[in-house]
Amino acid sequence: MTSSAMQQLYQQIILDHAKSAHGAVAELPAISADAATTATVDGVRLAQSHQVNTTCGDEVTVRVGLTGTGADAQVDEFAWCGAGCSISMASASVLNDTVRGTSVAESEAMLDLFREMLRSRGTIEPDEEVLGDAAAFAGVSKYPARVKCAMLPWVAFEAALLQLR
Repeated sequence: MTSSAMQQLYQQIILDHAKSAHGAVAELPAISADAATTATVDGVRLAQSHQVNTTCGDEVTVRVGLTGTGADAQVDEFAWCGAGCSISMASASVLNDTVRGTSVAESEAMLDLFREMLRSRGTIEPDEEVLGDAAAFAGVSKYPARVKCAMLPWVAFEAALLQLR
């Protein structure tokens, strides 16, 4: 596939996810009455993180539910809500599809690859085998102002995981 054909495919993936966001909910109520950001419900450890891109005003809240412990814990629940540009909303949708059902170790490895790809300014070819649809954001890396948009939900996911350690 030619480079421009690949870019068009990637753009279509981002547009599709922006139009039909996977894992999105209208709102995420507080996890607990005491304003804690973590809780355990029916054996699932929950955490959520709200992040804002102060540059453009995009914001997203990500809720993660893990079963098990340590690096082998599984991401069994993932939900998000947010408002912002199509890149940040599509990125949250792709993140939902990418990490749901993976282990914490696998999801952290994907997060690291995604971050490295976005920081590369287009010099790193995405590993579609590992990143799946998240590889579609490779073109975003050429636009530093948009990198924050694409990273926003991933940063929220990472913060929620850190709360569960």
